[in-house]
Amino acid sequence: MCNKMVECKNVVYQYKGEDESKNTTAVNDVTLDVNEGEFLVILGRNGSGKSTLAKHLNGLLLPTDGKVIIDGLDTSNEESIWSIRSKTGMVFQNPDNQIVATIVEEDVAFGPENLGVEPLEIRKRVDDSLKTVGMYQYRRHEPHLLSGGQKQRVAIAGVLAMKPKCIVFDESTAMLDPKGREEVVSTIMDLNKNSHITIILITHYMEEAINADRIVVMDKGKVIKSGKPREVFKDVKTMKEIGLDVPQMTELAYELRKEGIEVKDDILTIDEMVNELCRLK
Repeated sequence: MCNKMVECKNVVYQYKGEDESKNTTAVNDVTLDVNEGEFLVILGRNGSGKSTLAKHLNGLLLPTDGKVIIDGLDTSNEESIWSIRSKTGMVFQNPDNQIVATIVEEDVAFGPENLGVEPLEIRKRVDDSLKTVGMYQYRRHEPHLLSGGQKQRVAIAGVLAMKPKCIVFDESTAMLDPKGREEVVSTIMDLNKNSHITIILITHYMEEAINADRIVVMDKGKVIKSGKPREVFKDVKTMKEIGLDVPQMTELAYELRKEGIEVKDDILTIDEMVNELCRLK
């Protein structure tokens, strides 16, 4: 039986409007469990509530109604908040906003230093984290000289050095070029498969979602679909209706089927499409 890393129970979050009588509901009665070691992707267009929900997962926001439980700890309990934040790390869109030091290794050491970790243990964590994300050789570089993808990997190393059980990536590849995106996604998948860290990835890039264990789709503050990537993406019509894309090969399969060419409707990758077309031939 899997342990639950995250439990969201009927979570509601309302932003206060300028006029006190007009609150905006950003998250609307969301119930969601994430198992330890799972790789979950959350999709949704801008304003769907996905980033607001993400900020509940380490206590940056507290629900207006409902409960968020992280590894057995309630985020509404003030005494648990630091423990929750050490269990759930956050990596945001712009790495420049997370890098605080002028040397890479000093930046990665910042989190564990604040947690009061012993100096020898900090040294080990910094080295291990930088090696995990493939940035050890840059440990004495200045962060501003690095590429976007390299900076984001340093930000990930800074979170890893705090030994979290879960990492939430809130559109962490949005500002990167394709090479930087590939570097970061490869790092994320490696952390999940080899370090068994629970991953929650919020993204606009459908290709990043293909390898998830499960996808959750949000719209207007609610979860409207949940399932394995094949199950979610084959419903092209619904995805388009809420303003989302699907992977390119899924889209191609959808268009071919509309033209009467009987290919499978759950194709995700180029290799799968090639195999399917060869089968037809």
